[in-house]
This record gives sequence, C-alpha cells and structure tokens, in this order.
Amino acid sequence: MKVIETKLPGVLIIEPKVFGDHRGFFLETFQVERYREAGIDLPFVQDNHSRSQRGVLRGLHFQKTRPQGKLVSVTRGAVYDVAVDIDPASPTCGQYVGVELNDENHRQLWVPPGYAHGFCVLSDVADFCYKCTDLYFPEDESGLLWNDPEVGIPWPIDTPQLSAKDQRNPSLRKLLER
Repeated sequence: MKVIETKLPGVLIIEPKVFGDHRGFFLETFQVERYREAGIDLPFVQDNHSRSQRGVLRGLHFQKTRPQGKLVSVTRGAVYDVAVDIDPASPTCGQYVGVELNDENHRQLWVPPGYAHGFCVLSDVADFCYKCTDLYFPEDESGLLWNDPEVGIPWPIDTPQLSAKDQRNPSLRKLLER
C-alpha cells in the first residue's frame, strides 16, 4: 500500500494495492502489521457503515473526552472527506485536509483521535465505512460548524442536506472558547 502524509500531523491518505482482472478486484482494507508500520497502531473496537444520498453532508463530528480515531473508506459511490485539526495547542489548529474517496480509487483516510471529521456525498448514493478506535458515546459527541469561514472548507456542493444537529454546531472560535 502507498501511504501519503498530509499537512495535518498523523492524518494519512492510504492507497491500498488493488489486484484486479476481468472477474473484479481484491484488496486488503486492513492488515494490522502494514497499518502499524504506517503509524496506525491503535486497536479498532467498532466498525460503522452508513449510506447517504447525493448532497448529504455529515459532520463535522468528534467526541470530547473519548476521541475516536477513524479509518474511513467508501465501498460504493463517492464522497469528499474532511479532517479538521481542533487542538488549540496544535500549530495546525483550524486547518483541514480534504480528499475524495470513492469506489474506484479505493483510498482510505486515517483520521487520528482528536480531529473533527465529516464528509459530503458526491454520487447518487454512497456507502461509507469506518473503523473506530473507541466506542460511540452519544453524550460525548460534539461538532464543528461545517461552513465555518475561519476554517474555509471548499465543499464541492452548494446546498447540503444537513441534520438539525449539524446545523447548530458551533464555529471553531466558539468551540475553542469553551
């Protein structure tokens, strides 16, 4: 597999080796030794799978006291996936990495614990899969405003479909004041 470092500490783009022929393809979506060598050395405790339609934007989410690392990929369709550094002590606080993940490039994004994460759907439908390093605790969940102008994410959709909760997420400035 190819591991691509990004401008955010620990955030990695992973391009698995794909073996294909006229019958289809095969790839490893996770192999503990290879991922450990790439710097992903936390145990995964939960796998999630979501399906969304074109224009849905989910995020930007994180857990406050039990942060989850996430190894994310798309098994059907295409998404624009984003990680945002929300650590006030980090020199890259407020910066983001965005990458298209789809069922043709088979890319994965490693989002270490402590980052806000979200995605928007670019295809008619997308199946989004992710491995998490901690369990989901609804009472610990928080978020960052998807279109915070200080972060400046250039989402590739104009009018996203958002949950009521995601519409109310605070800006980075308000989040850091807490």
